[in-house]
Amino acid sequence: MAGESLRVGRFDSSNNSLIQMTIIQSKTTIDKPASEVYAFLADLNNHQQLMPENIYNWSSTTDEARFTIQNMAKLALKVASRSENQEIVIVPSEQAPFPVELKWTVNDLGNGATEAIHTISAELNMMMKMLASGPLQKLADHQTERLKMVNDKL
Repeated sequence: MAGESLRVGRFDSSNNSLIQMTIIQSKTTIDKPASEVYAFLADLNNHQQLMPENIYNWSSTTDEARFTIQNMAKLALKVASRSENQEIVIVPSEQAPFPVELKWTVNDLGNGATEAIHTISAELNMMMKMLASGPLQKLADHQTERLKMVNDKL
């Protein structure tokens, strides 16, 4: 699943390139009820704990987060939708380097365990895909690892 590209795309006439949707996924299992994992993820204030070290100038509310990725870009994100105890969808609230959607899905596995799936969907041309898909996969993996570590401590 990780780094899987869909064949569907669109042509960007501004730079004569095919834009394809790139889907990146990472999963983890957490020994907490889905409602607790969802409550943590639903508040963007908590997402700072999931970020790698190259993130700085973090500011957030429950619904929005702003930060800078070292040597890359400033990002402003907002919650687009929440489905209680199931899913949180996060999108840029300002212009981003490329169209992107971050989605957290939580699945109750029973016995107080939860599967958390982090999906990053990004519209990338071939050049951006070569440059960004590796770092995006590392980000997704880092965030799911941190989610497990942080929730195991709570």
